[in-house]
Amino acid sequence: FINLASIFVQISDAGVLRLLYEEAKYNVLEGRYPCDIEDCELLGGLSCCLELGPYSQEKHTASMLRPQLESFLPPYICKKRIGLLNAFRNRGNRQIHFEETLVNTYKAATENVTSENCGVINCKEYLKKCHELPYYGCAFFQGEVDKPSQGFLNRNGRKTVSVAINMEGVSVIDRKEKHVLLSLKFSELSWDHTYPDEEEHILWLEFDGDSEGTPVNKLLKIYSKQAELMSGLIEYCIELSQGVDLPSPDTIPGNSQVSEKRSKLRRQESVLCNRIKNLTTIDYVDDGKSEGGRKETS
Repeated sequence: FINLASIFVQISDAGVLRLLYEEAKYNVLEGRYPCDIEDCELLGGLSCCLELGPYSQEKHTASMLRPQLESFLPPYICKKRIGLLNAFRNRGNRQIHFEETLVNTYKAATENVTSENCGVINCKEYLKKCHELPYYGCAFFQGEVDKPSQGFLNRNGRKTVSVAINMEGVSVIDRKEKHVLLSLKFSELSWDHTYPDEEEHILWLEFDGDSEGTPVNKLLKIYSKQAELMSGLIEYCIELSQGVDLPSPDTIPGNSQVSEKRSKLRRQESVLCNRIKNLTTIDYVDDGKSEGGRKETS
């Protein structure tokens, strides 16, 4: 996962690019690579071009794409949009269907490419967009984190997460909601692995934060049978990345016309934003004293 994530920009073999594309597409559709709706639509349009050929106005219509939506867009995204549309069905608003947007992104992906280079260019464009995600090229592990207390009974419970690790850092992803809870570069965190007597393996992530305006160190507990493996992989990635110059996504060739339009969007509710408020952390100040013990926010 380490090498392919950083050197695909140099690959020109269509077969290798296709394999990398198929892997990335699987991770997008399965929700292992959470994406904003706009990016899902862009990636869906590129997939249409790669799998259905260059866009044809007569052949590739919204009604033709409708039965195949879940082959190009994550099923969980389609279900969310359907629920939202139903809420406004009787309000007279124009419904924007996924298939209509998919036709537009499909058409844009076909512009400025020929049938001969369509596959290579759009594979690289798909991979370029995925490369912008903090968890592209990651190894994935399963775990759980404590939920913030909810309700007047202050019941906690746990949330199931995926922990994604690559050469750049660690991301904690909510497996149910398909969004990032925490994403940190290695320069922004410290970590440890413990196995207390008669308790579960725990991966500890420490990072800077604040509590009511006071700077504190935050500790996140990740319960997982794979905690020792995660700790070892983090150490290995840090050692391996020293002295390695990874390419910038801006240097990746491809059909940049579509991506440039999307990159101008500023999404405050992006699935990529950290959601510290959805996590239970232990806060303490620099002298090692606990800042109110476990700080739970909802």
